[in-house]
Amino acid sequence: MKLTAIGTAGSFPGPNAAASCYLIETEEQSPTRIVLDLGSGALSPLQRAVDTDGLTAVVLSHLHPDHCMDMTGLYVKHCYDPKFFNGNVSDTGSIRTRTNVLAPAGAQERLTRAYYTDPGKSPVAASAHDTDLSHAFDFADLDHGTSHQVGSLQIESFLVDHPVEAYALRITDAKGSVITYSGDSDECDNLVDAARGADLFLCEAAFQEDRDSARGIHLTGKRAGRVAQAADAKSLVLTHIPSWTDCSIVRGEAAREYRGPIELAKPGNSWTV
Repeated sequence: MKLTAIGTAGSFPGPNAAASCYLIETEEQSPTRIVLDLGSGALSPLQRAVDTDGLTAVVLSHLHPDHCMDMTGLYVKHCYDPKFFNGNVSDTGSIRTRTNVLAPAGAQERLTRAYYTDPGKSPVAASAHDTDLSHAFDFADLDHGTSHQVGSLQIESFLVDHPVEAYALRITDAKGSVITYSGDSDECDNLVDAARGADLFLCEAAFQEDRDSARGIHLTGKRAGRVAQAADAKSLVLTHIPSWTDCSIVRGEAAREYRGPIELAKPGNSWTV
């Protein structure tokens, strides 16, 4: 599997990075391509990395805007690209293949509310149309302990500690290689289970020790390192670090807890496992 960082900023798009988005691709003749999260600003760099019409699935770890809001833009792209919208008269306004979306329950309603705007006083209000995003997306629910087969990849979801329903994702390819993505989480047993023995643990570290005291929201570098060590992960990549945080401090915290290799995720970086 090849993992490419598309958006790595924590909590909102930073000056040099979009919010959370990561691309995983297999190297088969007919590759599986999945996107993990599609946060604010991420659709732009994603289009430079891959043809979004060829995505096998989008997987949303949770429904905070910095992890899902550019799904509304992807909906527009999929529905109104002239190669679909102006195709055969019989299917005008539809797309040929809907993109699979795995997400916490309620994602379709949440994203529909984000996309739809009441026409209000528009002089052409009669031409407005409702949407539930089903023209473009086929939604399926994540839950703790569930497993979904997406192309040649197995995706397991683990409920983690965050103020909304949120999942860490364990992705296994046909050869048994594993990438674990923490999504947003504080330190918890389920996150350790998700990262157990992973070849690459892509882990958020939005908080900083001795500065951010709230618990049940995000990891510090120290706690991310502690989870990686407990899980015996083979490598650790830190991400979701806000622009007001010094990445070197967070990395240093992690290095005092985790004895394996540590990298910082930056847009465009890629890793193969």
